[in-house]
Amino acid sequence: MREVLLESRDDKQHVYLPDRCIGCGSCVAVCPKGELVIGSVGAVARGLIDKDFIEKKASGACVLCAMCARVCPTGALDLRTAGKSEMDESYLSVAVQKTSVGDNCVHCGLCADVCPQSCIEIQDRHLAEDGSLKVEGRTLIDLNRCVHCGWCASVCPVGAISFGKPFAGEFSRDDKVCQACRTCVHTCPANALFNKEAGPGEMVEKVTHRKEACIYCGACALACPVAAIKVTKTAIVPEMKGKKALEKKLSLPAPRPTLTSVLMTDEEACLGCGNCVIACPVNAHFDPYLAAGHLNELEEKPLLEVLNGAVRVVNQEVCGSCATCSMICPADAIWLERREVV
Repeated sequence: MREVLLESRDDKQHVYLPDRCIGCGSCVAVCPKGELVIGSVGAVARGLIDKDFIEKKASGACVLCAMCARVCPTGALDLRTAGKSEMDESYLSVAVQKTSVGDNCVHCGLCADVCPQSCIEIQDRHLAEDGSLKVEGRTLIDLNRCVHCGWCASVCPVGAISFGKPFAGEFSRDDKVCQACRTCVHTCPANALFNKEAGPGEMVEKVTHRKEACIYCGACALACPVAAIKVTKTAIVPEMKGKKALEKKLSLPAPRPTLTSVLMTDEEACLGCGNCVIACPVNAHFDPYLAAGHLNELEEKPLLEVLNGAVRVVNQEVCGSCATCSMICPADAIWLERREVV
């Protein structure tokens, strides 16, 4: 598993494991020095930018207090002394109840089918040879990738799976602000958000929330390019040392993500079709008329426009780093690149 050394001081090392990170920003919310930065959550989740969710400033203000590592629900941050991890029951990733499979498992594979992280595997499945109508095998869970969503337990026909949630919380979304860009859907590590299909003449919400699957991590809110989603962590579920202090930090309004990307364009490759201008959630939120496809009837656009037959970035600073524009471009003429954190 890939490791990134964020800081090393004397015999202590602050280590980041990007493969475990879900982009929830809990670490950023509790850092007393504001040393951690999160940004481009949607683009990272979509695999459309070459960077990690979390970066660290080079100011040297970090005191290695380990609050960020303690609150991380997946163990993506670690503080090590002389190369040895300090993780114990005071870390949320250790304290949270591990997803486990009981002896009454029938190895049907439903859990593996629905797991949003694909971290469940059924091995050596075969019909029992003792004359009974049983299926034998092994159901294995990769706890390094499990996000404690509970999908597996909810579909298990015999109640063989137990798990624990890291957070309790509240989720809300403003349907009037939401542009249905699906960034939150692609970002959610628990598959707790989806776009419901509508029948003829039926009105449905743009994004539907599966409350039972939600782990209230907040990655969706950080990824939303127009800030249509609000997630509040109301409690840390498992018992752990320093829980109240961490809950107090997490209950405060989450900081908006830092702009850690830059929109790049290739004028020669651009076809001037304007798909990116119309699909951009920031543009669409600015004026629904633009979102409806009226590309040339609005002179003012906040983020992207087509000028002289090629796309142009109007204001880099209002970009939501979702990369929706690059997903829809037929010519790969627009993309995100990493912006250095200072």
